[in-house]
Amino acid sequence: MEATLAAFEYRFIGDFYYDDLHKTMYATDASVYRKLPLAVAYPRNEKGIKQLIAFAIQQNTSLIPRTAGTSLAGQCVGEGIIVDVSKYFTEILALDVKNKTVTVQPGVIRDELNEYLKPHGIFFGPNTSTSNRCMIGGMAGNNSSGTTSIKYGVTRDKVLKMKTILSSGEEAIFEPLSKEAFITKSLDPSLEGKIYNLIHAELSSESTKNEIRSEFPKAEIHRRNTGYALDSLLDTDVFSDSSRQINICDLLCGSEGTLAFTTEITLKLDDLPPAETAMIVSQYHNLSDCLNDVLIAMKHELYTCELMDDIILDCTRNNKLYDSYRFFVEGNPRALLLLELRANSKEDLDKKSDLLLGDLESSRRSYSRPVLEGDQIDMALELRKAGLGLLGNMVGDKKAVACIEDTAVALSDLPEYIEEFTALMSSYNQSAVYYAHAGAGELHLRPILNLKKKEGVEYFRKITTDVAKLVKKYRGSFSGEHGDGIVRGEFLPKLIGEKNYELVCKIKQVFDPHSIFNPGKIVDPWSMDTYFRYNADREEPEIETFMDFEDSKGILRLAENCNGSGDCRKTEGSSGMMCPSYHATRDEKDTTRGRANILREVLTNGTGINTFDSKDLKASLDLCVSCKACASECPSNVNIAAVKAEFQYQYNRSNRISLSTKLIARSSKYNRMASRFPKLSNWLFRNRFSSTIIKKIGGIAPERTIPVISIRSFNKLSQLPVYEDVKISKEVCLFVDEFSNYLEAEIALDAFSLLTKLGYKVLIVDHLDSARALISKGFLEEAKKVVDDNINYFKDRISENTPLLGIEPSAILGFRDEYLRLADDKPSAKLISEHTYLIEEFIAAELAAGRINSDQFTTEEKKIKIHSHCHQKALSNQKVTFDILNIPKNYKPTIIASGCCGMAGGFGYEKQHYEISMKIGGLKLFPAINKCDANVIISANGTSCRHQIMDGTQRKALHPVTILNEALLDL
Repeated sequence: MEATLAAFEYRFIGDFYYDDLHKTMYATDASVYRKLPLAVAYPRNEKGIKQLIAFAIQQNTSLIPRTAGTSLAGQCVGEGIIVDVSKYFTEILALDVKNKTVTVQPGVIRDELNEYLKPHGIFFGPNTSTSNRCMIGGMAGNNSSGTTSIKYGVTRDKVLKMKTILSSGEEAIFEPLSKEAFITKSLDPSLEGKIYNLIHAELSSESTKNEIRSEFPKAEIHRRNTGYALDSLLDTDVFSDSSRQINICDLLCGSEGTLAFTTEITLKLDDLPPAETAMIVSQYHNLSDCLNDVLIAMKHELYTCELMDDIILDCTRNNKLYDSYRFFVEGNPRALLLLELRANSKEDLDKKSDLLLGDLESSRRSYSRPVLEGDQIDMALELRKAGLGLLGNMVGDKKAVACIEDTAVALSDLPEYIEEFTALMSSYNQSAVYYAHAGAGELHLRPILNLKKKEGVEYFRKITTDVAKLVKKYRGSFSGEHGDGIVRGEFLPKLIGEKNYELVCKIKQVFDPHSIFNPGKIVDPWSMDTYFRYNADREEPEIETFMDFEDSKGILRLAENCNGSGDCRKTEGSSGMMCPSYHATRDEKDTTRGRANILREVLTNGTGINTFDSKDLKASLDLCVSCKACASECPSNVNIAAVKAEFQYQYNRSNRISLSTKLIARSSKYNRMASRFPKLSNWLFRNRFSSTIIKKIGGIAPERTIPVISIRSFNKLSQLPVYEDVKISKEVCLFVDEFSNYLEAEIALDAFSLLTKLGYKVLIVDHLDSARALISKGFLEEAKKVVDDNINYFKDRISENTPLLGIEPSAILGFRDEYLRLADDKPSAKLISEHTYLIEEFIAAELAAGRINSDQFTTEEKKIKIHSHCHQKALSNQKVTFDILNIPKNYKPTIIASGCCGMAGGFGYEKQHYEISMKIGGLKLFPAINKCDANVIISANGTSCRHQIMDGTQRKALHPVTILNEALLDL
């Protein structure tokens, strides 16, 4: 078969892979399932898709369509060829503002589409929790809906036309048809004609109509995705008295790619919602009161009615990003409702809010009802949207498992249904998670199970089976929006009736007689308790690491925490910076998820003395810039930066370390040596002949400039300025790291000067290394010695009264991160970390305490653009830099939404990484700086960032302390 695949790769229009790396990455989606595919394909155009269809038929294999791969039911798992359209099918093809329609390719991201539509006053309504990375093709395949469905409907309601390629290779466009046109098409001998003919023949039968109407979910449940939407086709002028034209897109939406391969989708759009908005957060001591208030709340014109329970809320406590978003939570609610109202005027909005608040108060079920506005609403909704990923935050092998998480019932049935569901779970001695779309009669209910154990797998089936029966009792939908996939497919005959299921099979047969489109889903489904990520009752691998991964119960469980939610697949168009290399390559291997998948597979199935000695793992981590965004932006806290450091250490033990790697790792040692003869060193670095040799030896990209050495390093200054008239208010310890000491001593001097003039007694520490370069290259034994020496030095010097301050983010913030994983004396390391601050953090805190004020600074007007270091964004926040540069009254700082600069320490200097480094910088940072006038000050607190900005834009960036020191009035 390998020779056949190789031959096809040669002629395929697109990218085609059948290596272990790609197959392993695509063996899972966001579900509990795993199945190794035959190959992975990225078709460039429709010809490539037609080639794949022909190949699949010839080789008796299958095609599994995939966009972002965030499906929860196993839709994107299969043993055939994964066809990923997220890389090349990403164009917005046509926009008709007058008729409010847009035509897109399936790989267009939902939020990015709406950003494109926003200037025209229109948008695409369905809004999933994955909206910043989910794609229109996947939304159509699953009939997605999300938080806005109570107002704007589901994807099926919005799809007008789909251009497809059928299993025969012929193209077919499905769109609304008159009764006459439909009957005419049904007479055509083509495959498309046969499809129309079968549907017409089968659905014309009165007994079939009655069977569908009696067995399918209740019509008022608008979030339903159980099997093919035969009930929707009945409600047309072809089969009833309805005036609605028939559209086979109703059938394709929710079909999970099992019927045809879609290449273009035309959507119906809505006007942007009213601008004035308020959110009432109604909070409850018990779930029953919460659910009963849903009925009251839904009598109002809500745009959102979402529920979160205490389990979800507890997950947010351990997340660096979302903990601050809990500001509206009062006490310890068992559950809360997010109730959003909108209006065209503030007066109208206030009336609506008062009416809703009045009804909620009258019901006397909730104990608190704060009203959120503006950015507060966005934070609350982000907290709710993060629910799926946050569930992966559970440490250990028990997880909130997706199997019954998508049931929907009529709103009037919701309290009774949940009461029976809770009783059912109690009978299994199980806890469940309750959250999501209460206003639509749908809650994402998850049992907490350990699927590594046979008992957990048995509960998985038993609970799913019993809940399927319960859903059928209420004539609900077993899938509201997540689809049938593997987990729910086998229950379809009972849920929609045997006769209806037979019709579903006939429809699959006429569309796809060779069963090449996503087999094992909906029709002839695989068993729901097979093909798991883990073998039940396996012997758990024992993975020894140099760094401490106890916070996740080991490095393997860190990888297993990745549930595939795909937050790392958001592009540079979204907020945040995870993952910079994926932004540049759009390659799954450069996501946190892709890396976690490879790590899990290697550590679980690896053989040999050194499990980490894996070329696939090396390839997946190669472009990781260790920005640490995953430590804060990944809801499951899958810290790949820590993984990379550990991997490099382990890999280095079994493989030869290059000279360039050694030079970067020990760069502070060589910079210290160069500082003895700074003028000679700088001449060698700047001279074209000698610098070329140095770059070649050091593996540095020829295009790079080499950092110059400070003419006088900070620790060589004979004396520091003394300001005798300054009143001392506090003592601080200033850590002059190796970058500030040898490369930019003037910044360290500015920091000392600023702090001293502001009245702080500054104790200088300028003889210690931070170990940053050693850690970044996996030289962990050397780094550990430095860490232990530093902890030993500082443990009796640093306290609440004498905090440790740092200038370079990557150096000082290591005390909060890697030091806790490397230090022998962990109690001292933790204590020091609690009193360690980026210098901007300290000044901002002192400003807030009133010990610094704007009267101490110039009134001159200046504009400043701020780019913050990645580690600051991940482990601190950018606002502190903004706040301190706002101290001078007439300074106008703004934060550049810049993501990662792309330099990442030694990464951007290496010749093999130079191109990707500059591409990352060129996505957002460079264009933003190039737009700035020459008189705008560029601020960047990272030494690598400043160097990257100079190389990429020829603009000199200043450290915030330099800017502030220059603004300080003379004593």
